[in-house]
Amino acid sequence: MNLEATIQSVVAQSVKTLYNIDVENNQIQIQKTKKEFEGDLTVVVFPFAKAARKSPEATGQEIGEFIVQNHAVVSAFNVIKGFLNLSIHPSYWLETLDTIHGNAGFGKTLPTGKADTMMIEYSSPNTNKPLHLGHIRNNLLGFSIAEIQKANGWKVVKTNIVNDRGIHICKSMLAWKLFGNGETPESSGMKGDHLVGKYYVVFDKAYKAEIKELMEKGMTEEEAKKNAPLILEAQNMLLAWENNDMEVRQLWKTMNGWVYAGFDETYKQMGVDFDKIYYESETYLTGKSEVERGVAEKVFYQRDDKSVWADLTGDGLDEKLLLRTDGTSVYMTQDIGTAKLRYNDFDIKKMVYVVGNEQNYHFQVLSILLDKLGYAWGKDLVHFSYGMVELPEGKMKSREGTVVDADDLMAEMIDSARETSQELGKLDNCTPEEIESVARMVGLGALKYFILKVDPRKNMTFNPKESIDFNGNTGPFIQYTHARIKSVLRKAVEQGINFGIGIDKSLEISEKESYLIQLLTEFPNIIKQAGEEFSPALIANYEYELVKEFNQFYHDFSILKEDNEALRQFRLVLSASVAKVIKTGMGLLGIEVPERM
Repeated sequence: MNLEATIQSVVAQSVKTLYNIDVENNQIQIQKTKKEFEGDLTVVVFPFAKAARKSPEATGQEIGEFIVQNHAVVSAFNVIKGFLNLSIHPSYWLETLDTIHGNAGFGKTLPTGKADTMMIEYSSPNTNKPLHLGHIRNNLLGFSIAEIQKANGWKVVKTNIVNDRGIHICKSMLAWKLFGNGETPESSGMKGDHLVGKYYVVFDKAYKAEIKELMEKGMTEEEAKKNAPLILEAQNMLLAWENNDMEVRQLWKTMNGWVYAGFDETYKQMGVDFDKIYYESETYLTGKSEVERGVAEKVFYQRDDKSVWADLTGDGLDEKLLLRTDGTSVYMTQDIGTAKLRYNDFDIKKMVYVVGNEQNYHFQVLSILLDKLGYAWGKDLVHFSYGMVELPEGKMKSREGTVVDADDLMAEMIDSARETSQELGKLDNCTPEEIESVARMVGLGALKYFILKVDPRKNMTFNPKESIDFNGNTGPFIQYTHARIKSVLRKAVEQGINFGIGIDKSLEISEKESYLIQLLTEFPNIIKQAGEEFSPALIANYEYELVKEFNQFYHDFSILKEDNEALRQFRLVLSASVAKVIKTGMGLLGIEVPERM
């Protein structure tokens, strides 16, 4: 039983004895005592005052006296109006710290052999351009949510759907064919995904020029967009691809191969991975067959122009296109096919799509369509909808080449971390190899933490300069605190101090020290809540709160220079436990923490 549940039980017993009131434990309101008052936990006593026929203050006084006299876990109390503030006995906190220190996996619930499977889809790139800042937020959220769900006992399958076919892919292919002169990653020295992205921009510029020319000849903008030679040729290329034209398919395989090699490098640097990758080129046919089955079963209908639609007006929505007039599929068709294949491949209890909030309608429709097709799990799909990320300069557009490239941003963050760390003297005693390792950890940690500390459902602005600060609510501040604790622990070992032998439970400890232990005890519940809400931000901001409190403790109390051996032992165990929770929590965010800085 955790402390809050214990106090609820104690209060329930007290009001039963004092006032003959029967109350369920979960009806008793418990909260952390506000910092300006003495105590650890606060009980709201207003609900009992009426039955006791006494003022809230008198009721709180009587309950407090009874608890202190009859329950050793509470050492003292005070009453502020209708709030009973309870001070927990130091021996409880010391016993708790001993347990935390001895539990290597503290905070986590490890999956069992019977664990349910949760599949989490994230990344979902197109093979016509490299990954950008928006993909970074997607990948970091997806990976972190997967780690958090694992820590809550789920068996997790991390998956990616690569959008490797469609008109956008053909645009890059056509531009390379027309203007590329045989350029390759090897001949250009560019990463493959960057090279293909270059030709996506080339296509857009040439296409806009054609539109302008046609408009000057009298066409409307809409007519010019539909009749520009380049877009017509790209559409023909897509049809040729769907008809298995050998030349088009070979060019597609070659250029996609360049992109995949580039993606692999980016994912590795970012520190994310996948258990299973699906490709739209392999799933869209399954989706088409499901749509055709839907037509045969009169779930969907076909118009005179041969296009296939779902009528969702009865669900409060509109009509949704599923197959175009020429028989080519749309994203929805692919997602139907992918969903079916995934449920065939894995015994999925919960399917989570990590996709930006601009796709809210898409996933609302997908859930309804799968349900209409007879899949019981359709209604249970989870769209983890997150907000957009921008730089201080504003929005990004891939077609115009103004996108913030993920590789460039990560490289810049690592360079900035190296420069800032050296300026502050935090790498003075490090070898060149350690300097590069720390620069990578701090640079990527700054990027990841800054993005993940924000409520994922909100739009955000990523500020590189703010993120690399070694003070405040930043990744480097937390990483440096971990390294500082590790330095203290190494010095203790060098001095022959053995702090793994247990704690003297009769110690008198300060309010600051007991509060730090109380913060540590909250870690399992924070992980649980982060899993229920799909919110890495809860982990990130808990880590900051813990580190902020530890640094105040570190400033106010001696550790290695403490003369009282038992107190020194306790403070070393406390520091080691904080370091462990920092490392575990940051690991759930996909962030490494250095051993030394």
